[in-house]
Amino acid sequence: MAWGGLFLSLGRPSSEQQKSCLASASGFNYDASLHGASTPKSATALTSEDTDRALADRGFSVNRSRVLVGSGADAFVRAKSALLSWKHLALGWAEVDPDTPVKTGARFCICYKEVVPWVMFPLEIAYVTDDNSGSERANGGGVFAFGSGTLQGHLLAGEERFSVQVDSEEQVWYEVFSFSKPAHPLSALCYPYVQFRQRHFARESAKAVLRHVADRSTPPH
Repeated sequence: MAWGGLFLSLGRPSSEQQKSCLASASGFNYDASLHGASTPKSATALTSEDTDRALADRGFSVNRSRVLVGSGADAFVRAKSALLSWKHLALGWAEVDPDTPVKTGARFCICYKEVVPWVMFPLEIAYVTDDNSGSERANGGGVFAFGSGTLQGHLLAGEERFSVQVDSEEQVWYEVFSFSKPAHPLSALCYPYVQFRQRHFARESAKAVLRHVADRSTPPH
């Protein structure tokens, strides 16, 4: 059901509820000039201070969480597979339909349990970056990332990027990067709490990726 511009469910949202949410969400709810603004700058430098400052100047809060999840090619492949299968968002209290394809233009809901109701946050994948070959990889760099933009009906306006990166020392890093600002009176009223939950979400997502990388019961793919 929609309440106050939000998409809520008393129980875990069904596939039909998520489809209804996405059908009602229409387009992105942030400026077109910022679509794809979280795109990695290169395989070795994902963001820049200039970008962060420019976003802050436009009223966005920038959030970044970066965690070492392993080393070597196998760890990179496993971490990438976590993103492709949405294991990084399989948190129990937050989830995405695992059948959602990770491709530009794909729409999905992050279903998030907050106290009693579940909230459905509609998003669309704005870009996918898969740079793990060629000169960058030969020099020890590589990155897989995708960024999702918020749609109408989301509590926030902005973009969130999930990425796995292998550096020149073959260390594999998982990063959650986002820029956002309130897009609903409720998030504006409770924005410090919203920011706290964003940081908690990023930490728990990193733990999920670490578990997936460490799990040897299934082969990497």
